Amino acid sequence: MKHFVIRWMFVLGMCVFFSAQVQGQYASPPLTRILILYDASHSMLARWQSDTRMNIARHVVTNLLDSLETVDNLEVALRVFGHQKRYPPQDCDDTRLEVPFGPDGIARIRQKLRTIQPRGSTPITNSLENAAGDFPPCANCRNIIILITDGLEECGGDPCATSRELQLKGIFLKPYVIGIGRDFRDAFDCVGHYFDATTESGFRASMNVIISQVLGKTSSQINLLDLEGRPTETNVAVSFFDQETGRPLESIIHTMNFRGLPDTIFSLIPSVKYRMAVHTTPPVEVKDISIQSGRHNIIAADVPQGLLNIRTSGQVSMNYQAIVRKSGQTETLKLQQMGMSEKYLVGLYDIEVLSLPRVYVQNVEIKQSHTTQVEIPQPGIAVIRLRAPGYANILQENETGLVHVYSLREQVSNETIYLQPGSYRLVYRSRVSTSTAYSTEMKFTIEPGQTVRVDIN
Repeated sequence: MKHFVIRWMFVLGMCVFFSAQVQGQYASPPLTRILILYDASHSMLARWQSDTRMNIARHVVTNLLDSLETVDNLEVALRVFGHQKRYPPQDCDDTRLEVPFGPDGIARIRQKLRTIQPRGSTPITNSLENAAGDFPPCANCRNIIILITDGLEECGGDPCATSRELQLKGIFLKPYVIGIGRDFRDAFDCVGHYFDATTESGFRASMNVIISQVLGKTSSQINLLDLEGRPTETNVAVSFFDQETGRPLESIIHTMNFRGLPDTIFSLIPSVKYRMAVHTTPPVEVKDISIQSGRHNIIAADVPQGLLNIRTSGQVSMNYQAIVRKSGQTETLKLQQMGMSEKYLVGLYDIEVLSLPRVYVQNVEIKQSHTTQVEIPQPGIAVIRLRAPGYANILQENETGLVHVYSLREQVSNETIYLQPGSYRLVYRSRVSTSTAYSTEMKFTIEPGQTVRVDIN
């Protein structure tokens, strides 16, 4: 019995451990927050097919709320404009958050819609500006606005500029706009995704499409393709941007799932046109990415990669760094540490090793799934001893003449320097000498892995 209890406690402990591991491995889904921006201006009293615009809108929105009550990770709020002051006179501050975000928001909105009566003007810009404060701070939320209106801005504001500014600040994603009664596309296309609801059935269909886009089971898969077009590349950062505003929305590390396939993500939504950046070296960009609602979307990028390893010959490993550039270009792609393998896209690269003197290797080819080895000569050591601190330069002899390599520190008389193999000259004058005639020149040669003493007495 005692052994059974011990085994049971062990199994229970392992279950708790693995459960904690799983919960830590996968982030919780984002909370979707929908703010309904509801027009209750005096024009909503106008007759529209079977009833007034207000009654039809109230009925459609209420039915929508009924269908959302069982949806997880969802909160709904209501801001109304044009319902507090009668028109005329015009009141451009007539906008109010009637139901804030909270767990009981849907029931409260349903009740509030029964009592709202159209009265005033249409301050759309002011309502959008105030809506920025309706979304409490949240680290894992998607903020959505659905604007329902039967008219245009009446207070001289610019809803297009306001919407874009708030999107850039990350307050909410590109809004949805439903125009009731007639086509307002020219005025609202710049505000958000416009839906034309010139009929009652069109209004209901627009609401259903919006909700399906926001809450539908839409998934995406990022295929990072090799030279043969297979999705074998992985373990690289991928970022998504709102293409219209340029705002970064999300970054992930690309992952293969337990089946060996690119993992599925659910955070991309149809209301946004995306730009994707794959942070390879050099980076790859894919534009004009549209997500189809209710489907499994495939997003592909050609990123065939290979490895580059730069090292020194011989037994001594130097702590050099190397600048890597695309062949024939001046832009630095990466500062690579010697002895470490780094990934690059397939292609030709130029390498500049920050040794003394620098070593240049051009047109190094990176091949698919292959490690390219670049080996530079092992340096030697020059032990410099001067008779006194002064001015000393090391020059290298090459085919074109003499090239400056290094200036010794003026305040010291001894230095140890790692130099690439070759022929050198040390030119020296002490600090106390005031004549060029006291300059001294000494030749020396550096061999790989060897130490040479250069004494000027």
